[in-house]
Amino acid sequence: MSKGLPETRTDAAMSELVPEPRPKPAVPMKPVSINSNLLGYIGIDTIIEQMRKKTMKTGFDFNIMVVGQSGLGKSTLVNTLFKSQVSRKASSWNREEKIPKTVEIKAIGHVIEEGGVKMKLTVIDTPGFGDQINNENCWEPIEKYINEQYEKFLKEEVNIARKKRIPDTRVHCCLYFISPTGHSLRPLDLEFMKHLSKVVNIVPVIAKADTMTLEEKSEFKQRVRKELEVNGIEFYPQKEFDEDLEDKTENDKIRQESMPFAVVGSDKEYQVDGKRVLGRKTPWGIIEVENLNHCEFALLRDFVIRTHLQDLKEVTHNIHYETYRAKRLNDNGGLPPGEGLLGTVLPPVPATPCPTAD
Repeated sequence: MSKGLPETRTDAAMSELVPEPRPKPAVPMKPVSINSNLLGYIGIDTIIEQMRKKTMKTGFDFNIMVVGQSGLGKSTLVNTLFKSQVSRKASSWNREEKIPKTVEIKAIGHVIEEGGVKMKLTVIDTPGFGDQINNENCWEPIEKYINEQYEKFLKEEVNIARKKRIPDTRVHCCLYFISPTGHSLRPLDLEFMKHLSKVVNIVPVIAKADTMTLEEKSEFKQRVRKELEVNGIEFYPQKEFDEDLEDKTENDKIRQESMPFAVVGSDKEYQVDGKRVLGRKTPWGIIEVENLNHCEFALLRDFVIRTHLQDLKEVTHNIHYETYRAKRLNDNGGLPPGEGLLGTVLPPVPATPCPTAD
């Protein structure tokens, strides 16, 4: 083509070759509040009452595990927490029972009713943990039990004709009892929480906090938090699961100030200033369990039962169980548990006993 020749035909030909740009897909608009334009009452707000009525009819499950050395008051604290005799010792223990040579798992179920709401409470005790001369790997039976409950739920979930309401035996909360040494965490404490924090919601508590002065208690709490941070151990509520700024603000205060809860448990009542209170009697006076000036039991109770119980259940289902489920199905080629790639039954995971020294 010579210089100066009009290029109109070439431009027209090129325009025929270049396809027209596709229209961009429509992006859904953000919902707009139209409350001001409602012509009358609809009744959307009654969904909360509907859910409440249904929950009151069916009730709900809550499974709490207690782990720690013997003598730290685990059974007493659980009884105090639910204001009833729900611990293993209160249900079936006798004073002649010896400390087991290996870690045992014992679950006791109860039905508690308050204000018309029924809760099926299961308390899982772990007698023998931390009581041996050689405590190496003694968290393994506990981890195995927790995973067995996930497996049991998964098998029910993948059934073709599954139950309308799958029984939930998964551990929603694990109270880990720290000995009130005032110094630092034991290697066993760190190893347990490092392994188990990946599969269950761990709430650390300092047992028998009345054995420390206020200064010792404050320093020990700070030291424990620092050791957990240095060792990369995340306890509940985990930072990564905060859903919004309100959750983060509330949980940050708990993580930075309350954790680990320094508690005292007692199921005995005493008369103080004309009132009946739960407490421990000492030569210097009554230690009131629910008095925040004496210990942090009330904070623990409010945290586990009154503000975070539902979230404990949701994190268990949406995070810990989903992690187990995804790994289990992935390892099995996407097939339901119990079946191999060619329909063969997979062998069960062998149990790992807790080593002990004679």
